[in-house]
This record gives sequence, structure tokens and C-alpha cells, in this order.
Amino acid sequence: MSRSLVGSAPAAATPGRGAQGGRAAGATSTEQAGHWADATRPEWMTDTVQAPRVSVVVPTCGRPALLLRLMRALCRQSLGRDAFEVIVVDDGRCDATRSAVQALLRSEPSLRLRYLRPPLARQGPARARNLGWLAAGAPLVAFTDDDTVPAADWLERGARALETSPCAALAGRVVVPVLDRVPTDHERVTRGLERTEFITANAFVRRDALQRVGGFDERFTRAWREDSDLQFRLIDQAGPVGRCEDAVVLHPVRPERWGVSLRQQRNAFFEARLHAKHPRRYRERIGLPTPWDFYAIVASSLGALSLWAASAAQSAALLAAVAALLVLRFAARRLSGTSHAPGHVLEMVVTSAIIPFQSVYWRLRGALHFRTWFL
Repeated sequence: MSRSLVGSAPAAATPGRGAQGGRAAGATSTEQAGHWADATRPEWMTDTVQAPRVSVVVPTCGRPALLLRLMRALCRQSLGRDAFEVIVVDDGRCDATRSAVQALLRSEPSLRLRYLRPPLARQGPARARNLGWLAAGAPLVAFTDDDTVPAADWLERGARALETSPCAALAGRVVVPVLDRVPTDHERVTRGLERTEFITANAFVRRDALQRVGGFDERFTRAWREDSDLQFRLIDQAGPVGRCEDAVVLHPVRPERWGVSLRQQRNAFFEARLHAKHPRRYRERIGLPTPWDFYAIVASSLGALSLWAASAAQSAALLAAVAALLVLRFAARRLSGTSHAPGHVLEMVVTSAIIPFQSVYWRLRGALHFRTWFL
């Protein structure tokens, strides 16, 4: 009998929907996930087989090649295969991902691996992680992403550290490999993951602590700040969140299409959500400065258009020049220490002219939507 399971995730109730995580909703989801697991239980979840020490939850969405790279790293873990299980949650409901998992199961039949599909596609990584940990059979849950490469002793070190710690969760260390060339702006921004205090690319959490706080808040529908929200709720309701620097995952820079910085501006909306839920902890642990230069660019540009419409051409030109100088200063800041290849320079100049408007829009929309003073 193969030690694997490929199936669909239950349409469980949603944890994390309440303002502080929703314990009752989490309890309902746990119950339904348990019924689903009992109905299609793989052999390692029977009473006669030792339960795993740790469950690894991996959300994925349309990236089968990266997922297979991660899975090969998990196959090389120093922790014995009977001591851990892997739960892949396919948020994209992608047939290529399913095929990749099935192929891996054929080549690695001893790996305790389950593949879940949420009822609906693209509900976000918070939803996918909730479905994963609700189906987990171990008391410890390790979270990572499909674009990471864990070190061979990642699970062994992280599980041992949490088992002997009074903490509700531990954050491991994320390492972004150094490139052998001058980085792009996107690549330099990715290096910032190394300084993140708590990130689900490398986190170990007690399952009972997840139950206590209701898991991830699924209103964070993008891969942004849902991990910080979980961290803050764990600290408030379950216990301290510590570090385990010995549990390491590599996070290689993923190639991105032109203008990736424009697509990231919507993250400001979820910054506002986090600020609304945890204003004090946001100020203490994150405290991003207000981008006054963005507001100045927007205000100068709108003022120039208004003056031009009012036939005050000279004043309009002055304000337009102020906006242009601020945009060029922003572009120069992004180009400092990054690639000066012509295509990258052009991208920085063009996106630097658009980003302030997108950023201000999403910040103000978030502030109004969540009724929080977030500028």
C-alpha cells in the first residue's frame, strides 16, 4: 500500500475570519478536516503506525517546477521519513501540479505526502495554509513556500528546537543566495526577506497554538502580512514567538516579468489591514515610514493639471517640474547599487513615475476601508 494520498480538501468553515482570528470558526474547521482525514486516512495515520513529529505545509499555485525543486529538498531531509509528512495544498487547482506530485510519489513511495485541492481556486496562501494545518497529523507544523530550498537538516533542527522550547512558534532563518552580478531592484528587494522577523517561508508552529488563535486570517488574500498577523495573534493569545537560526531555508530570487514593482503596490492595502488589527504592534515591530515623497508627487501632478486647466501655464509647469524631479530622485534611489543595464534603467524610470499614484491609492483605500489612520 502506497504511503500517499491524493485528494480534495474539505469545504470546511473558515478560521481567522473574526477580528482577532475567530476561535469558534477554527474549531469548526478542525472538526470537519478531521472527518475528511478519517474518511480517506493514509496508512501512516492509522493507530498501528507511529504518527509524524512534524507536518510540513506547502501552499502552491501554478509553479510545478519550483514545487518539485522544494520536494526534492524535502526528500533529502536528515529527519527520518517516518517522522514527518508533507501536505501540498494546490491553491491554483493546477493539473500540471497534480501530475508533478503524482510523479514524485511514484519515484519516492516512502515519502509521506498528501496533495489537497481547495474547493475554489486562488483563494490565497492563508486559506491554503489553513487547509493544510487542519489536515495535519503532527503536533508541530512547519510552513514553507514552493519557491524555497530547505537545508538538509532544516526539519530536524526546527522540530527539535520547538519541542524543547516554551514558545508557541519559532521562525527559522531565510537566506537569499548572493548573485554573481549586480542585482536588479527586484532582486535587492528580495534580499529583504533575510531581515524579516517572522515569515511563513520558514516557520514552525505548535498545532494547538494554531487552533487557539484560529489559524491564518484569510482576509489577507495576497501573500502579504498574513504571517505578521499570525505572529502578533500568537504572541497575544498563545505564547512567545522565538527564533531558530539553525533551521535554514534558501530563498532563491524568482524571475519576474517587467514591472513587478507595479504589481506589488496593492500590498499597501494589506499593510492597512494589519495596522487596523494591531496598531501598537505594527508601530513597534514594523513601523514603515509614511512615503511623503509619493504624496508630494501626486499632489504636485494633480496641482499642475488643475493649473493647466485654469490656463495658469507657468505655475502648472513649475509644479510639473517639481513632480518630475521627485520622480527622478526616486528612480535614482532605486538604481543606487543595482543594475544599470538599459532595460533595467528604463523600467526604474517608468515604474518610478507610476508607483507613487498606485501606492497612494492603495494606502488611502486601505485607510478608509479599515477606518485606520494609515498614511
